[in-house]
Amino acid sequence: MKIHPVFTLFLIIPSTSCTTGSNSPVRVDDTSHIDTVKTVERIDLFPDTVYPSASRVRHSVHVADSAIDGRLGAIDDLYTSVPGVFTFRNGLKRDASFIGQLDSIPSKIKIDWVYRTPFDTVQTKYGRWGGGTGWTGQPLYVEWPDSCVSRFSGPVAKREIIFGSLDRCVHFVNFDSGKKSRSPIGVDNPVKGTVSLDPSLNGNLYVGHGVPAVGGFGAMVIDLYKNEITHFFGHDIRAKRLWNAYDSSPVRVDRFLFRPGENGTLYKFLIHPGGLRLQSSMSYTVDGRAPGMEASMAVCRNYGYTADNSGNIICINLNTLTPVWHYKLPDDTDATPVITEENGRIYLYVGCEVEHEGVTEASFAKLDAVTGKEVWIKNIPARRADVDEKHFDGGYYASPLPGIGNCSHLIFNNMVANTKGRNGKFVAFDRATGQIAYSVDLNYYSWSSPVGFIDRDSNMFVFTADCSGRVYLFNGEDGRLIMSERVGDNFESSPVVVGNSVVVGSRGTNVYKISVL
Repeated sequence: MKIHPVFTLFLIIPSTSCTTGSNSPVRVDDTSHIDTVKTVERIDLFPDTVYPSASRVRHSVHVADSAIDGRLGAIDDLYTSVPGVFTFRNGLKRDASFIGQLDSIPSKIKIDWVYRTPFDTVQTKYGRWGGGTGWTGQPLYVEWPDSCVSRFSGPVAKREIIFGSLDRCVHFVNFDSGKKSRSPIGVDNPVKGTVSLDPSLNGNLYVGHGVPAVGGFGAMVIDLYKNEITHFFGHDIRAKRLWNAYDSSPVRVDRFLFRPGENGTLYKFLIHPGGLRLQSSMSYTVDGRAPGMEASMAVCRNYGYTADNSGNIICINLNTLTPVWHYKLPDDTDATPVITEENGRIYLYVGCEVEHEGVTEASFAKLDAVTGKEVWIKNIPARRADVDEKHFDGGYYASPLPGIGNCSHLIFNNMVANTKGRNGKFVAFDRATGQIAYSVDLNYYSWSSPVGFIDRDSNMFVFTADCSGRVYLFNGEDGRLIMSERVGDNFESSPVVVGNSVVVGSRGTNVYKISVL
């Protein structure tokens, strides 16, 4: 493996902080109260290399505020030490590291509670969206430290579920009881994606609109300590696309929030409590086309990885917002890429949809995350299904799940086939070779990303859900179906795992807490 240059980084330690349940300090971004600057351990950054493949990406970087140094001061994953799950798939790698813990081999599920959102009947250009959650719609889970609870304007649940809804609100639910923990906050437009909570516990909740209904259409910050929207980012006159949706779940790296937009632009904001300040942005075209980004960005060190509506996978240097390498999948890629480390090397797993004419297979690829070189690619027959005036794309909407324990050699995903009606598959791939270890037919296709549980003997089990409202529990090692049960109406959303339970929302109105027993 190539040896990368090493840099000394400096960490700003502010004077104000709240603490996690373990009493470890968590930074709060009040830069007017900087106490000290400490030199921290030297770390290994990826180089400022630009590979030939990046030449296909015609990009422009707009520096909105040159007074802000855009270089990262630290590259540690701030989400690894927070008390809960604060973004889609739990962290910068998007690897769903919120693995559930089981005392023994599971055999059944139990519905602990059902939380019902209102059903919104506002007629938009794109129909009525109702309530519940859409794609990707993963709930967040937070265990509020006492030092944070004291800052809220009213009572909150110590263990809280937070999610954006198609009913044009952000909801807050007591994890233990399933009751409303505080009043929903209206955001005017339906939210389809996964909201993101700042890991510094500064109170910032980052929310992106999915489709326009009423009011401004874009992205915002909700200050949970003030219980109000304190920042809104709408139409960008520099964007190469006019569609101003934000299904991506943004992530924080050091002082910055990185937010990909469906307007074809990646934004880099400086974070402060209650708001954001634009530092720079990068827009691009590939082969003359400016695609939008619905996938969430994965991050490793100072490299970010995006996927877009044209199947472009682009590695971006987060210090400069310049492309490092480019890889092309055959079709629209909305599923979030996942990063793994295997034998000291960094890899990226990503799959595409089947939408455009002439594409007859869904591709799932493993790439070298540093160079963009293809390690392997596996194609599975799939198609777009057209029914009346609607179409149902095939391929991968779900993000992959790396195996652990006795399944460390595998990576799992759900694939929409549409080859026998609206059918789908749960697939386990061998990480080393890309060969299919096994494939299990689902009753219906699935957009929801699979999640994992592990028992005391390191046996892994996989929970997933489909778009007919059915949930499944598989033995991860061999794909044996442990249980399958119709629970809801349409699980487009991905679950969050807490202990031996999942919380997952469905289209309609219902969000469920389900225990695996």
